[in-house]
Amino acid sequence: MNWDRIEGKWKQATGKVKAKWGKLTDDDIQLISGKRDQLVGKVQERYGIAKDDAERQVDEFARSYNPEETPVTTGERSRGAGR
Repeated sequence: MNWDRIEGKWKQATGKVKAKWGKLTDDDIQLISGKRDQLVGKVQERYGIAKDDAERQVDEFARSYNPEETPVTTGERSRGAGR
């Protein structure tokens, strides 16, 4: 997916970003504001990884990102299981 689309839908993407990189704080997410380079930097900083690795992770996330797909929490799965 084109990063411009993720940036444009950043508020919707934040849940998936938090699910992928749980060490990012709400302040980090707000500061990133959908900017790819900011996300790369924060992933690198929080996880203590090389810039190349952080860029690879962010690029993989961008390729797999589907705004139509919403994360399901454990509670939602269990409530829907008996239907």
